[in-house]
Amino acid sequence: MQLTGIRETVFKDRYSLKDEQGNPIEKTPKEMWRRVARGIAEVENSKVRKDWEQKFYQAMEDFKLVPGGRILSGAGTGYKVTFYNCFVIPSPKDSRDGILDTLKQMVEIMARGGGVGINLSSLRPRGARVKKVNGFSSGPCNWAELFSVATKDIIQQGGTRRGALMLMLWDWHPDIEEFITVKRDLARINGANLSVCVSDKFMEAVKKDADWDLIFPDNSDREYDTVWEGYMDEWIKKGKKVKVHKTVKARKIWDLICEAAWASAEPGLVFMERYNKWNNNWYFNKINCVNPCGEEGLPAWGVCNLCSINLAALVGSGEVDYKELAKIAKVAVRFQDDIIDADSYVFPQIRETQQNGERRIGLGTMGLGDALIKMKLRYGSDASLTVIDKIYKTIRDAAYESSIEIAKEKGAFPKCEPKKHLKGYFIKKLPKKIRDGIKKWGIRNSVLLQQAPTGSTSLLSGVSSGIEPVYEFSFIRR
Repeated sequence: MQLTGIRETVFKDRYSLKDEQGNPIEKTPKEMWRRVARGIAEVENSKVRKDWEQKFYQAMEDFKLVPGGRILSGAGTGYKVTFYNCFVIPSPKDSRDGILDTLKQMVEIMARGGGVGINLSSLRPRGARVKKVNGFSSGPCNWAELFSVATKDIIQQGGTRRGALMLMLWDWHPDIEEFITVKRDLARINGANLSVCVSDKFMEAVKKDADWDLIFPDNSDREYDTVWEGYMDEWIKKGKKVKVHKTVKARKIWDLICEAAWASAEPGLVFMERYNKWNNNWYFNKINCVNPCGEEGLPAWGVCNLCSINLAALVGSGEVDYKELAKIAKVAVRFQDDIIDADSYVFPQIRETQQNGERRIGLGTMGLGDALIKMKLRYGSDASLTVIDKIYKTIRDAAYESSIEIAKEKGAFPKCEPKKHLKGYFIKKLPKKIRDGIKKWGIRNSVLLQQAPTGSTSLLSGVSSGIEPVYEFSFIRR
């Protein structure tokens, strides 16, 4: 397969193996697929290694399965790069040292090609007293500018891609109004995405047009420096005091979010309390942030590797090859589970969270828009929804079956407690056969499915991105 135009440019620029001068060694995707299949299969037992290498190659061939960009560019190269696209690091400790430690962690991850999410709710509000230096805090929005500038000015991958950063703040934080409106000044925080974490309680207050307290821990508490990590509900559960800095109408905050999103396309909105209630891993970790594109809520030191099934490549004679779709989904789960063991890991805390905790993966899709066109179905029509439902049920069931099979062979993810796992919001909706399998064997990966935007990889593959429709049939892309 010889690529042309922008597909060739993207391939040679971002994903082809380079020599020491930065010139592409790999001329075709076939060479890349061979390298990636061989590199990831290395972690398999020697008796089955060649077999899985071939299966991985066949799944990737003709862009049927498209691993995330970090995997395509790094696997099998011998370089100590990360195969993960998505990272969340802990909220910074509320001190200059703590903030700079977080900045350093962020830079290290971005230098290796990862995108980072950070919740800044742990930082005291603007104007709060800093006793040790007899001064006053500049607040999370000013610190956000530091993270933003560092992200914008870190160049990765031979100058082709900037860093990617998500900064978040909870609905209870006293500086939430400034955070919501800060991007109306285009000179501020232009190297990061911003999102507000919203609770069920806040939404209830919006519904009822009730008052809403903007609060922060009483930082005169003796344990403030050691206990406070940015989780307000945990602080209150410990019987700790909070200070009400201001009371506003919840609808005022809601309207600000809507107006700012309309004016400047941000902030985003994440129903984070609901997210935690519905999280597969509700019983052992807490989600406090999402990655830069927002597709994956992660715990502190959480990561996720990405792969996408190219649906457009699986449509022949006007319909999806569901048998092939299920087969590729199963191979993809094995491939992504192997990535967990193949990665070199930027920090030991990430290795601990992933290898000794979650074993989280993210299998999604690309080319849905093109697949529907091939099937002569209008995107969003009733007829398309029936087909879409079948596509994603096929992927879901095959992925979960595969993860159970791997658990049977290699063991479940370390934090797996089948009784509790089966109580998960999503897990309860799975077919009985799959739930019975989890009950008996556990499951290899705590989280399996998610939908990434697939920007560059869908461009490389020559199909519509993610689950988006085709917006324009004729355009110039540079």
